[in-house]
Amino acid sequence: MKFYETVFIVKQDASSSHVESVAQEIVAIIKEQGGEVTKTEFCGLRYLAYPINKNRRGHYVLLNIAIDPARIKEIERKLKLNEDVVRFLTVRTDRLDNSPSSLMKRTLRDG
Repeated sequence: MKFYETVFIVKQDASSSHVESVAQEIVAIIKEQGGEVTKTEFCGLRYLAYPINKNRRGHYVLLNIAIDPARIKEIERKLKLNEDVVRFLTVRTDRLDNSPSSLMKRTLRDG
């Protein structure tokens, strides 16, 4: 199994509970594919660097995943099909860090 970090952005007009349900759907897909989610972070509603499909803000979610590399394509395909997900990025890492991400540290510091 390899380690990945996936960040996806949900549309700005989604409620917090809807963002959580989208994240739970993605986690269920990962588990269905034989993977494991070690961390889920809801980083909140943030401004985007540029508008994406008329969205100026988005709800950021970070997932730490341990999964077989052949299965990551299916997860990315499901993210593309989800109408609420504006953008996503999956990056392979050497290890999974369970401490708060830099996005969360910034949120905690500003709040």
